[in-house]
Amino acid sequence: MEITPGEILSHINSPKDLKKLKEEELIPLAGELRQFIIDAVSQNPGHVGANLGSVEITLALHYIFNAPYDKIVWDVGHQAYAHKILTGRKDKFHLNRSYKGLSGFPNIFESKYDAFGVGHSSTSISATLGMAVASSLLEDNGRQHIAIIGDGAMTGGMAMEALNNVGISKSNILIILNDNGIAIDNNVGALKEYLAHITASKTYNRAKDLIWRLMGGNTKYGKNSRALVRQISNAVKSTLLDKSNLFEAYKCRYFGPVDGHDVLSLVKILRDLKTIPGPKLLHCVTKKGKGFEMAEKDQVRFHAPGKFDKNTGQEIKKESGKEKTPPKYQHVFGHTMLELAKNNEKITAITPAMPTGCSLTTMMKEFPERTFDVGIAEQHAVTFSAGLAIQGMQPFCNIYSTFMQRAYDQAIHDVALQNLDVTFCLDRGGLVGQDGATHHGVYDLAYFRAIPNMTISAPSNEEELRDLMYTAQLGEKGPLVIRYPRGRGIMPEWETPLKEMPIGKGKQNREGKDIALVALGHPTNFAIKAAENLAADNIDAAVYNMRFLKPIDEALLHDIFRKFSKIISIEDGSVIGGLGSRLTEFKNHHGYNSEIALLGVPDRIIEQGLPEELHRECGFDARGIYEKAKEMLDY
Repeated sequence: MEITPGEILSHINSPKDLKKLKEEELIPLAGELRQFIIDAVSQNPGHVGANLGSVEITLALHYIFNAPYDKIVWDVGHQAYAHKILTGRKDKFHLNRSYKGLSGFPNIFESKYDAFGVGHSSTSISATLGMAVASSLLEDNGRQHIAIIGDGAMTGGMAMEALNNVGISKSNILIILNDNGIAIDNNVGALKEYLAHITASKTYNRAKDLIWRLMGGNTKYGKNSRALVRQISNAVKSTLLDKSNLFEAYKCRYFGPVDGHDVLSLVKILRDLKTIPGPKLLHCVTKKGKGFEMAEKDQVRFHAPGKFDKNTGQEIKKESGKEKTPPKYQHVFGHTMLELAKNNEKITAITPAMPTGCSLTTMMKEFPERTFDVGIAEQHAVTFSAGLAIQGMQPFCNIYSTFMQRAYDQAIHDVALQNLDVTFCLDRGGLVGQDGATHHGVYDLAYFRAIPNMTISAPSNEEELRDLMYTAQLGEKGPLVIRYPRGRGIMPEWETPLKEMPIGKGKQNREGKDIALVALGHPTNFAIKAAENLAADNIDAAVYNMRFLKPIDEALLHDIFRKFSKIISIEDGSVIGGLGSRLTEFKNHHGYNSEIALLGVPDRIIEQGLPEELHRECGFDARGIYEKAKEMLDY
């Protein structure tokens, strides 16, 4: 294929096109692909650093393996942009993470090349092993199975559980460890230190160089293949300054570490590894943000930076008026945590690898001994918090709502059954926007409501968030959920004095006589706006802010059901099991005849889009509430 330099990518629409290239053409193609990603995500925000770091690995994988027949599974999924671009989605990539556009993560319904849907961490090895075992049972022994795990995902307990199973399976599986030393924030824990030791060890690297020289003359394995593999295995096991190799201990053949940005070397290595049966792990050392200087220097900010100038790396901020902008809920949380911690020495804060995202970095700087990043390990985070609580500390365990699902058993078994004072701060509750279905936090209200001893709250603004946090640290409340959304609140002046909030008490925000709008959390503000719009049509709507789903304010509910025959419940969560379900249960139990309309997230998967687009789709934005009220009142 004769292609003008600088225009190679324009000719690549599938892996078949990629395979027509000469190997040396992969080097300039990597540069073109990296620039394509930078151009796209600078204007249409997405994940930057991880995708720039995985370009060469992606090229080598699709050059050597035969997807979609060979199964390539991406862990987490925010390192798979190059994969999407090379597999027929280049012309639609400007719609990545947009409403009705491409998913920001691999999605089995989007492309046959996406072997497994991902978005949460540490799932790739388990899924790939399942595929490999299935192929074996179906006697489809020519199929290759590759898991690419990185961005801290190997610290997740599920990855280690899968490795434990891989070693005894003898399945034909290749695990590529994309080791860039960082997740969203810097990696933490003993595994990080172990991988750094492998990478830095002079003794190990001398042995590694010998191994690859041996392999260099044996790209096609003949009668000496077993002897060569034995030499490689023994050399790996005997290095690391007399330390056993962790992956070999799991009975998974270890190769590396290798330069994950040397595409020609990766092609050669993968071609060789393709011929070796059984479980294998290739350790690739990469740099997050590779090829974009600003992303390399500031890897945390350039994980997912929003719009930015591709030449300077500076954030492109939205034009705003002279009015002061309300802060994001997570910033209020972080500020308040520090404020409370200064006055209460028993307060501790725990996060599974998200200190920047949840704004715990401020407290971490001032009170490092009381702030814990435990890595991508939600189950451990919850039970670790339980251990702190049982010894009299007051832990605030901050986990994104969608990731909290991974620790449901621990919340029941280790916290609720023992009625411990653990405060779960569920960031990103509700429809989060462009990260889509895997990241929407829409099930938390329903799944927590079923647990005894659990108090569930949702602030409607920054002041209520602060008051709930203050109330939580007073102690003797048992497990308490404080659930708040991604994005900005409504109060430019939000640093109000902290005060105790009565548990289980709601309030009326607006008087009315025609219809009751009963809301929970931030959607209370949608209800207030809808009531204002209804007033222009001479419809008098009352607005109630429940603040607590459990225990719910039954006295307030009795007042609502006695006064109103028409009621709308409004929540940014599943209508099954949430506020609407609770109102329906209350109505039936007490024999009220009021008509209730349930507005929230329906019983179907909601894909990506801007939050306002998704709220509109689900019908619980101000316009949707307005329309439902007029429908119920026959206007």
